[in-house]
Amino acid sequence: MTPAATELLHAVLALPEPDRADVIEALEASLHPPAGLHPAWGPELRRRAAQLDSGEVKGVPLEEVMRKAYARLEEAGVTRE
Repeated sequence: MTPAATELLHAVLALPEPDRADVIEALEASLHPPAGLHPAWGPELRRRAAQLDSGEVKGVPLEEVMRKAYARLEEAGVTRE
């Protein structure tokens, strides 16, 4: 690693965690552009993950989501094939 890169790394490591995450996302996107995911989703996904981690919101099991979705489709007269 060059001295400039090492200096930059030390500066980034001194940032608060959310800022470090933003830097990581920007660097990752510059190396491997995400397929189909708009960059604006990054902050929203981090916000939702933080809500789950803190217990502010509770996740719903996939099976329950699918069961409810299929029930609503059936109520609307849509049949599964």
